[in-house]
Amino acid sequence: MATATGTSASSDTERPQRGMAAQTSSPSNTPERSLNQRMDALQRANEIRMRRAQLKRDLKSGRRSIHELLSEPPEYLETAKVFDMLLAVPKYGRVKANKILVNCRIAPSKTIGGLSERQRRELISLLNR
Repeated sequence: MATATGTSASSDTERPQRGMAAQTSSPSNTPERSLNQRMDALQRANEIRMRRAQLKRDLKSGRRSIHELLSEPPEYLETAKVFDMLLAVPKYGRVKANKILVNCRIAPSKTIGGLSERQRRELISLLNR
């Protein structure tokens, strides 16, 4: 029995290390960013979030039209998900938004900037009904 315990102890020490040490030793392909670059990116991301939140409030209140946003989206809306914008429109919940996206052959993860002209036209025409 002493040999069984000794064998298992030696096999524990021979195992390759896993975890953070193994991951940090491989070089990263992403370039390092300076503190100023990171802070600028964070500030820009926060501004985009605030503008999108205001836009969603405007959609809910009826001050803005989803048709206008889909036909000529502002730059800060290009990376927003179509599904999320549809949810901000009054009377559109998850079920209705999903049905519309399926009908237009648009993936739920599709961004407004990533819509093809066909998808954009179909979506606008369905929302006009």
